[in-house]
Amino acid sequence: MGETARALAPGADAAPLLAVRELETWYGESHVLHGVSFDVRPGEVVTLLGRNGAGKTTTLKSIIGILKKRTGSVVYDGVETIALPSRTIARLGVGYCPEERGIFASLSVAENLMLPPQVRPGGLTQDQIFELFPNLKERLASQGTKLSGGEQQMLAIARILRTGARLLLLDEPTEGLAPVIVEQIGRTIARLKREGFTIVLVEQNFRFAATVADRHYIVEQGRVIDMIPNAEIEKNLDRLHTYLGV
Repeated sequence: MGETARALAPGADAAPLLAVRELETWYGESHVLHGVSFDVRPGEVVTLLGRNGAGKTTTLKSIIGILKKRTGSVVYDGVETIALPSRTIARLGVGYCPEERGIFASLSVAENLMLPPQVRPGGLTQDQIFELFPNLKERLASQGTKLSGGEQQMLAIARILRTGARLLLLDEPTEGLAPVIVEQIGRTIARLKREGFTIVLVEQNFRFAATVADRHYIVEQGRVIDMIPNAEIEKNLDRLHTYLGV
């Protein structure tokens, strides 16, 4: 991303918690990311917006280290992570919630919730999680297959909150959910922001994104091509429509 786009960011002098520079990633021989660059400051919620296939999910998977064929720089909390395995990146305090949610169908809600290990201090307690997601407390004995899509999404987010992660990578958390559940996810993200979590959100619904995010990075053909502060989103709707094809 060019210096012009970065200069639009409010408070750009704050040190980033996450700094991605010239990130390139491959699936086998397929070159998917072509120099992705962006910053996320502590306590921010930023979104990666773009059409299907733009490289948004690949960016999250590259940050957490699931995709190993990558070059460039990904610095989290002062640590260069580009050569680190995903388990080490997770222990630094990075949590990833995939679009498919990854709920184990044969395990109960309680077992799913307790499955990931705590990687560092500061994870939410069960009581704090149940305060955020009261539905889960009522469904503790239910198998993963018995949960609605919204309950699965709540459980997927709750799991990473237990681990002590402070940077949350959320991939399409509202995809396919009823409006009332989307509103609950939005309230949860807003509360996590107030409590000091930093969030990178991949989202197709920019109207939802505008209710929770500080800034929006536009991803197109494996590059970040623009950044729009949330306060300026209404006057940039034409640009967004052009970028997103909506």
